[in-house]
Amino acid sequence: MPKTLQVLLAAISADQIIATCGDPATPITAPVVESSREVEPGGLFVARRGQSADGHDFIPDAIAAGAAAIIGESEQPNLPVPYVQVKNAGQALGQLAAAWHDFPSRKLVVIGVTGTDGKTTTCHLLHSILQRARGIKPGYISTISADFGAETAPTGLHVTTPSAPRIQAYLAKMVDAGLTHCILEMTSHGLAQGRLSGVDIDVAVLTNVMHEHLDYHGSWEDYRAAKAIMFQMLESSWRKPGVCKVSVLNADDQSLACFAAIPADRAVTFSIENPSDFRASDTAFAPKGARFRLAGQDLTMQLLGGFNIANALAAISGARSLGIGWGAIKAGIAAVKFIPGRMERIDEGQDFIAMVDFAHTPNALKRALEAGRALLKPGKRVIAVFGSAGLRDIEKRRMMAQTSAQLADMTILTAEDPRTESLDAILAMMAAGCRSEGGVEGETFIRIPDRGEAIHRACQIALPDDLVMACGKGHEQSMCFGATEHPWDDREALRSALQGAPLNTLPTARVNRRRR
Repeated sequence: MPKTLQVLLAAISADQIIATCGDPATPITAPVVESSREVEPGGLFVARRGQSADGHDFIPDAIAAGAAAIIGESEQPNLPVPYVQVKNAGQALGQLAAAWHDFPSRKLVVIGVTGTDGKTTTCHLLHSILQRARGIKPGYISTISADFGAETAPTGLHVTTPSAPRIQAYLAKMVDAGLTHCILEMTSHGLAQGRLSGVDIDVAVLTNVMHEHLDYHGSWEDYRAAKAIMFQMLESSWRKPGVCKVSVLNADDQSLACFAAIPADRAVTFSIENPSDFRASDTAFAPKGARFRLAGQDLTMQLLGGFNIANALAAISGARSLGIGWGAIKAGIAAVKFIPGRMERIDEGQDFIAMVDFAHTPNALKRALEAGRALLKPGKRVIAVFGSAGLRDIEKRRMMAQTSAQLADMTILTAEDPRTESLDAILAMMAAGCRSEGGVEGETFIRIPDRGEAIHRACQIALPDDLVMACGKGHEQSMCFGATEHPWDDREALRSALQGAPLNTLPTARVNRRRR
């Protein structure tokens, strides 16, 4: 069927449309977009209000670029192209983009994964399992990359869930490539902002719900409610022949009852501590991985830390809900050597352990430091390097510093995307958190604003068999100072430090050079 404005609008519920001006039969011959810079002649521009800009201000630019029609939330009289006023442009965007791409998620089995910690790892473990299952060709969209079977693509610098049009384009590409399943990482921001609107999911997996993103959501309850949107999507999603709507829940998480109350065809639970459908036992850890027993099966994995057993349980429970056999599950879990930026070892021949981890929440930092400690011989030290982002959850700064003061032998507080906030002020808040747990500045913690220098210092003070762990950035490829993204990779910084010099790509490094 040819794409017209009327055809695309059929994807939106009638009660969402306030008014329509212009010819609904107008052909839409180019994609649905939300950025006026991406408008192609004949395309549909959706104007929505963002945190830093209002898309309605760019309607003239979109029309000048050749937009055939406009969707928005405010009244827009006398436009030269058809205009449709809707109640929620963010929600409409995903539905319109899905319609433009012929609803690709209806042609795939879609597994959504959300939670505070462990989302990306769970996605990659589940993908590894599905790759080994007969008759299944899986892809994924995570915060690291998107996989289309024969190729992958990065998903951005600081992007969590990609934009709704991009998600739908990725899903369509998977369909065109002949894939059968998609594992889709769903962040609270992406869910709350409607970036997942128009995705028809079949399995909803929750890792956990901890303290995070309260700067955006306002309260822990609202943050949890954003996560719950994914589970509510199960009930409204397109029914695919022979595919049940399943929720996969963490029985060790304090929010179990909340998510279990959301309707699904079937609920599956996993745990390490509490009774559940898939409860791990006989867990054992070694420097090169872990093993555990589950449902009468012995499983081994190369990933480090007890928290990765929890991530594996989430992936396994999702796989079992799809009917995947234990052979594929065992092979898939065992095959994953590391997840980029997650407990990733960096080896330049040094006599101590050096590692990068994405831990940027209090709980994730706690679990990473505990896992790191388990790798060490008695009497050896954990040296933690991390910061806390500007314009984000302020309370987290104190909590992360307290966690490190409790669990690390030496804490080095440094930059981590200060954005337009004062880096010195952020570090002062974190230093106060260290002191509240008995930390002594100059002895158990120090402040080094430049992250390259901080990682270099950690490597200089490390003794044989100690552990240096750079936390918070993981796989990310940039760091934000002011409004500018500067090239940055913790893994490159750690390699440079191990080779004898700090990585100097940040503004703070230039300040240090001037001081010298």
